[in-house]
Amino acid sequence: MARTLLYLVRHGEQDSDETGSDPGLSELGRRQARRLGQRLRAVPFDAVHHGPAARAAQTAEEIAAFLPGIAVHECRFAADVTPVPAPGRADQAVPQRYADFVDAVPEQERDPGAVRAQAAVNHWGRVGDVDRHELVVTHNFVIGWAVRHALDAPYWRWLGLNQFNCGLTIVQWRSDAPPTLVSFNDIGHLPPGERGQPPVELLT
Repeated sequence: MARTLLYLVRHGEQDSDETGSDPGLSELGRRQARRLGQRLRAVPFDAVHHGPAARAAQTAEEIAAFLPGIAVHECRFAADVTPVPAPGRADQAVPQRYADFVDAVPEQERDPGAVRAQAAVNHWGRVGDVDRHELVVTHNFVIGWAVRHALDAPYWRWLGLNQFNCGLTIVQWRSDAPPTLVSFNDIGHLPPGERGQPPVELLT
């Protein structure tokens, strides 16, 4: 049976000193991306997709340097969106502890009913007649939604699924089975000193 392996990558650390609304990568972010490129250099990718944000495009560029001959292109499905409940949909309500966060999501990032996030999953998760390996450089909440989908979890459960910059998540689709979460937020390629700000508190 054919399968699609989707490699989802959160962009590298963005440059906090860069002015403007679309900052690119910090030097650490570029190192993170290069570490991941080295790790993925043997994967037979069919394409590298990235969102329109500078930090996503630059991350893809750094990774692609280790993937000669692989097409790299901007993908609207990889844009930064935040799923929020659609008006009047009680089944999409989030737990109260998340309500303030969801209410504060900027208008341009809001994705009512997760229409755009789910469209991305449907687009990437197609299974054809042959195996496919697709690399997508995107954003934290888009990856969280894909993981929620793979696990068939409640609507709101993308919340709290936070990844390190250049963390690697892999989801598999097969024509004869539901999607499978292969790995989540894998940072084995990042030395402790290059992991940046952790998305959750780690106890060591």
